[in-house]
Amino acid sequence: QWQRWWGCRGPRVLQYLAAGCLDVDPPSVGSPMLSPDSSSHDAALSATAVSPDSENLSPDELELLAKLEEQNRLLEADSKSMRSMSGSRRNSGSSLVSSSSASSNLSHLEEDTWILWGRIVNEWDEWRRKKDKLLKELIRKGIPHHFRAIVWQLLGNATDMPVKNQYSELLKMSSPCEKLIRRDIARTYPEHEFFKGQDSLGQEVLFNVMKAYSLVDREVGYCQGSAFIVGLLLMQMPEEEAFCVFVRLMQEYRLRELFKPSMAELGLCIYQFEYLLQEQLPELNVHFRSQSFHTSMYASSWFLTLFLTFLPLPVATRIFDIFMYEGLEIIFRVGLAILQYNQTDLIQLDMEGMSQHFQKVIPHQFDSCPDKLILRAYQIKYNPKRMKKLEKEYTTIKNKEMEEQIEIKRLRTENRLLKQRIETLEKGQVTRAQEAEENYVIKRELAVVRQQCSTASESLERAQDTIRELQQHKHSEEFVSGLQTQLEQSRLREAELLGALKEMQDKVLDLEKRNNSLPDETNVAQLQEELKQVKLRELETLHSFREMQETVTELNQRWQHHMARGGGHWKESPKKNALNELQDKLMGVRLREAQAQAELKEVKLKALQLESQNQIHSNLLSRHEQERAALQDRLQHLTSHNKSLQGQLSEMKRKQTESDCKSKEEVMAVRLREADTMAAMAELRQRIAELEIQKEEGLIQGQLNHSDSRQYITELREQIAELKNEVWGKTGKIGPLTFPIACDVILFGSSLVSTSDGDLFLNLMWLELVQTWWKKVP
Repeated sequence: QWQRWWGCRGPRVLQYLAAGCLDVDPPSVGSPMLSPDSSSHDAALSATAVSPDSENLSPDELELLAKLEEQNRLLEADSKSMRSMSGSRRNSGSSLVSSSSASSNLSHLEEDTWILWGRIVNEWDEWRRKKDKLLKELIRKGIPHHFRAIVWQLLGNATDMPVKNQYSELLKMSSPCEKLIRRDIARTYPEHEFFKGQDSLGQEVLFNVMKAYSLVDREVGYCQGSAFIVGLLLMQMPEEEAFCVFVRLMQEYRLRELFKPSMAELGLCIYQFEYLLQEQLPELNVHFRSQSFHTSMYASSWFLTLFLTFLPLPVATRIFDIFMYEGLEIIFRVGLAILQYNQTDLIQLDMEGMSQHFQKVIPHQFDSCPDKLILRAYQIKYNPKRMKKLEKEYTTIKNKEMEEQIEIKRLRTENRLLKQRIETLEKGQVTRAQEAEENYVIKRELAVVRQQCSTASESLERAQDTIRELQQHKHSEEFVSGLQTQLEQSRLREAELLGALKEMQDKVLDLEKRNNSLPDETNVAQLQEELKQVKLRELETLHSFREMQETVTELNQRWQHHMARGGGHWKESPKKNALNELQDKLMGVRLREAQAQAELKEVKLKALQLESQNQIHSNLLSRHEQERAALQDRLQHLTSHNKSLQGQLSEMKRKQTESDCKSKEEVMAVRLREADTMAAMAELRQRIAELEIQKEEGLIQGQLNHSDSRQYITELREQIAELKNEVWGKTGKIGPLTFPIACDVILFGSSLVSTSDGDLFLNLMWLELVQTWWKKVP
């Protein structure tokens, strides 16, 4: 009857147990959902020792425990009984009585275990409230494989979670951790049939659960060790239930703190484990320290994967059963039990040997008897209060470290600020050194200025005449232009005189010809008329001659006046003498011109007289042959005189040419001096601009704002006052100046009155400017 019942409802027995609908005890036949290692689990669940809490159990419970111990002894004595037991679980025969007493006892014990766990599942709330100690003992002895899924959900309170309804929606979403999850899936239980092979069903459901959790808890996201825990859950239950149990483990069993990016909880676990190791295994702890074999090198994976990557899967599953009920305490106990069991071997090994021992020897020491490891684990001393105290100490240490880090950051910030301040002070030292060097340079320049100022006084005296000449520059230009105009007019008048002289010579020749062709004394009346006309012309010529004499007299008077006015300047400068000489030559030219005009008038008068005489004595030629000869002599004399006049005229032209050349040279010299003066003015103005810029730079840099330079400023002011008096003494001799440079000098003198520190360097630069200007002026 039990076999028929289990054959019909066996596949869904766990769901009935979870829903609390099972009213009868399950039979002892095997379920078709058994995994390949179910036989080892069923054998392991009965082989354990009675814990110290068994003294408080009821008689029925003690009897059940005694049966379990008896079965453990049978399993240890005869391994064939295990195979017999597993065969009986898979067998669907009708007989429930085995052929041997051992198998019969095992079958009865298994049946009792199923009955007990079925009752526990159906009455879970009551067992948790009233029989918690017995439940703990049963869990330590091992949960039957078929009940693990529902019991783990009940232990984690994951049977009814709202997040289960969101699972399908989470799978439709994309997670930023998908690439990492895909990469690590192949490394999770690579030898297990459920996860073996790429794109297998196990890998796919494992990816779904890890992806869904990374979306639920974005702070943690995905951590590699969590995949092994999810893989173990998927071996026992569907993916939705595994997802709910994993969420509850992360929230309620401190796993979330372990898997956070900071891993602060892992540091706490390592700290607590090191304390337990130092307290209970001091020799091994000293050996680990001497070999620099840190606890995190072997214990980190224990806490992150709950021994799933360190121990074989059946042993790790037994530890996980206890972890679901007691939490991380079992991890501490098992870890210390493993170290205690291997203490003798580990002390004799070096660091590399210990690493090999942890990887190859320790994981397989408890394959055949996991209860031995559980028994040793509960022989380890574990004080929860002491662990709480260690947690507080670790928190205090971390807080101090955090405060120290904050203090270190603050000190680093202060150190950086102090370094910046030191650099600023060093720059200030460099600036003061530069200022001292600049002050020394200024002192040297001031000494040079003093020396140059002494030479400037001499240059001032030499420049007085030049300044006066430059002041009269405009008048000199007008005078020279007037001289040039008068010279051109003289040349024109000279040309007119030459033309008139040639015309008179032609008339004389014409008269001679006419005299030769005159008839004898006839037509006296006509001659008398012509004589009257000649006399009239003679009178006009005399009148013109008198006017010419008056002109010559006036010119002589002007010449005398000019000589009287310019006589006191012959010993002045060469340039002034050249100008006076030019004026003298011009007056001489005018006099010679007047003389030439007078001589021309005289020649005209004589020509008229000759003409009159020729007219008067034309009829008396025959009687006055001697007079004719005399006239011829007179004519020859006039001819020779004419030649002399021509020679004089040529000489005058030569002199006039020389005078023109000299005038041009003087005009060019004046213009060159003017150009030099303008260039000097431009250079001085540029120098003024440079000095003003230097003054502004000096004010900005604060060269004179320090207390150690006050005495030096006072000395500079006294020196400037002395130089100012010297300059004023020199400028007082010059008189009122109208030239722009002289005006600048006066303005400079008035600016020396300023007593501000900012104007001190400007005054010094003005002194240098005056000295440079006196050097530039010729």
